[in-house]
Amino acid sequence: MLRGVILSFAVMAGAALAQEADEIGTEAGAGDVIENGSAAGLQAWMTGFRGRALAAGISSATFDQVMPGVAFLPNVIERDRKQDEFTKTIWDYLDKAVSEDRIVAGQKALAAHGPLLNQIEARYGVDKHVVLAIWGLESAYGLVRGDIDTPSALATLAYDTRRAAFFEAELIAALQILQSGVVKPAAMVGSWAGAMGHTQFMPSSYLKLAVKFDGPGKPDIWGDDPSDALASAAAYLANAGWKTGERWGDEVRLPAGFDYGLAGDRTQKPLSTWAELGVTRPDATPLPATGWAALLLPAGARGPAFLVYDNFGAIETYNKADSYVIAVGHLADRIAGGAAFKASWPRDLRALTLEERREMQSLLLTAGVYAGTADGKVGPLTVAAVKAFQRKHGLVPDGYPSLEILQALR
Repeated sequence: MLRGVILSFAVMAGAALAQEADEIGTEAGAGDVIENGSAAGLQAWMTGFRGRALAAGISSATFDQVMPGVAFLPNVIERDRKQDEFTKTIWDYLDKAVSEDRIVAGQKALAAHGPLLNQIEARYGVDKHVVLAIWGLESAYGLVRGDIDTPSALATLAYDTRRAAFFEAELIAALQILQSGVVKPAAMVGSWAGAMGHTQFMPSSYLKLAVKFDGPGKPDIWGDDPSDALASAAAYLANAGWKTGERWGDEVRLPAGFDYGLAGDRTQKPLSTWAELGVTRPDATPLPATGWAALLLPAGARGPAFLVYDNFGAIETYNKADSYVIAVGHLADRIAGGAAFKASWPRDLRALTLEERREMQSLLLTAGVYAGTADGKVGPLTVAAVKAFQRKHGLVPDGYPSLEILQALR
């Protein structure tokens, strides 16, 4: 495969446990300065960090072996700053996350690693296609695992003030991994945010949940053999409550006049209740008689609707974005031979910018329907506030924060 195609796969990997795996570009040399820090500043920070690392159990020998080689990476700060600015509609995301190229590559990976994936599924009870889909999203099936020095990336982010405590804890975890001897410092590379290996584990997740699939020793998620990384992803989902034999979710069709206010809050109802409300499969056949599910409208009333099950929540622990979870589930289904979604996405709409999201929240505060802060992060409180505003003004209460709602608020 061409490098450019491989990178197009990698850039769709999400945040938290699995960050983008594409190249970060040129690193700053000693003395380079940017607005959000400097190489000299990082060195001064490391002086204080040494005591905290040693108090956490890192030996002087490990610290002195690793930390002198750590470099300040200004592009890491830039990438972190852009995360809140980055906006993409779910359909634009899925176009790349579940592209035909990625589906075909996944089917080839399934053929190549079928026996291994079958064993992992049997051991951990997690659908092999879901494990494969995570692999595909996180590292393009192992082709793009990241090439950024992990201690440098984590030290840069820990020195920065935005999420210092989180990344300092991850840096200590990375030093613990290096101290164990499972990987050499030169081989500990990954994404700009410190996620590593085929399935992009953060260091703390590696320490807690990574598994050795076969034979003695510690889990190796960095090498070319994907066995430990794929088994670790399955173990992660099993630990998160994956229910063997159940699905992540299903596309459904809603009847005319449906109360869209019933969607979006993740409250599960019996499938029989959804059936009584007129919800069917896309081909209008009835839902199963048993089970529980919540209704999700990721693009509002004009886009596809989904009933999501407990396994949706298990995948969500890997990455909390609905778009990521839907991408994993749908890619798994497509690799297994499933069909594309039946309903169309509202492609005439665009995502709100960060400033527009903040403005919307401020206006919802003024309207007295929002109990959160104007931080631009759209979560349950924002969705509930949009629904309240929509109901008050006779609009469809789907909770979708569209430009139309922002204009109505103005």
